Amino acid sequence: MSTPQNRLTPAPVRQDAICMCAHGRACSSFAPGHAVHLIQARLVSATPSEWVDAIVTTADTAEGTLLLHTLDGRALALWNGSGAAAVVTAGAPVAYHERYHTLAVGSHLFNALAL
Repeated sequence: MSTPQNRLTPAPVRQDAICMCAHGRACSSFAPGHAVHLIQARLVSATPSEWVDAIVTTADTAEGTLLLHTLDGRALALWNGSGAAAVVTAGAPVAYHERYHTLAVGSHLFNALAL
């Protein structure tokens, strides 16, 4: 006789998921501002014309926020929970992909939530 398996439906599993970056560990979420998903990285590499060049104005490591100014003068406020603010300094050149909310700092990609 086999015992019945207790299977959870996707809804309760999604409800109970909490990103580990809130507890000081690596991101376990792929929501905007958290970890970069492989598909997200592939999509931004497939759409190179949508990158916007910008300069970092401020980076607040305590809050995880960044303020960027694009080359046409537009201000972008971003949040990232996986340490983007700790990697950049004011005056650093970066690129932001608005459709797929991805920040490129050199060759490193960050999932960034626009505020």
